[in-house]
Amino acid sequence: MNIDLSIHTDLARKILTGFIKSEITRFGFARAVIGLSGGIDSALSCALAAEALGPENVLAIRMPYKTSSPDSLVDAEKTATRFGVRMETIEITPMVEPMIQRDPQISNLRKGNLMARSRMIVLYDQSQAFKGLVVGTSNKTEILLGYTTLWGDMASALNPIGDLYKTQVWQLSRAMGVPQSVIDKPPSADLWQGQTDESDLGFTYAEADKLLFLLVDRRYSVEDCVAAGFKKEFVDQVVERIRRSQYKRMMPPIAKLSNRTVGIDFLYLRDWGT
Repeated sequence: MNIDLSIHTDLARKILTGFIKSEITRFGFARAVIGLSGGIDSALSCALAAEALGPENVLAIRMPYKTSSPDSLVDAEKTATRFGVRMETIEITPMVEPMIQRDPQISNLRKGNLMARSRMIVLYDQSQAFKGLVVGTSNKTEILLGYTTLWGDMASALNPIGDLYKTQVWQLSRAMGVPQSVIDKPPSADLWQGQTDESDLGFTYAEADKLLFLLVDRRYSVEDCVAAGFKKEFVDQVVERIRRSQYKRMMPPIAKLSNRTVGIDFLYLRDWGT
């Protein structure tokens, strides 16, 4: 089955830059803060924010840990230079290391979560100093698969790329002139040496995106996906990941006691009262 995930990049660019500008300015802000990892997702968010707000209104922050790849720092700098944004570097090793040293048996997953959440502390602190809102960098594939850290990379004031599958992130990044070295490198959260997204997931983004498109956008059943040519084991694995990570995509549920409960009966648009 031929599954076409190509997008109209000029139209996507116009919509997403308009989204950033409207969402940031509606609350009286004019600036954005972005964690620039050296990867393609943050590079694309940076490019979109610079075009939407003007590069002088975007602060990109590199936040390396002691084991972070030097290439990631170089690629982040290339991105900041390419789009003309201000860049700062804040080392997170002194923040993370005391927690890691408390437990000699700490897993890589726990270390990664500590790093992701420490970086968000830095971003929100700098957002106050810079008087800007934090722009998210998680793509649709990661969000659906739960390949994110709650209150870490999932935290932001707005997310311009959250409805782009990873393969679509590559498409738009090429159209916007993201540095080639960033586009070509294997996707990685750079949480430990040799870590890559696809090795963690156990499948490629290209495979996942096609299946997710059928499951989510086309609302195919498991049986429909198998009939379309996907192995049932793979379909079941992806469906289970989506189901088990639903809590990451929701605000914490509130137990209902009154007539009007926040998130249940007390429901207003984001710009209510403006």
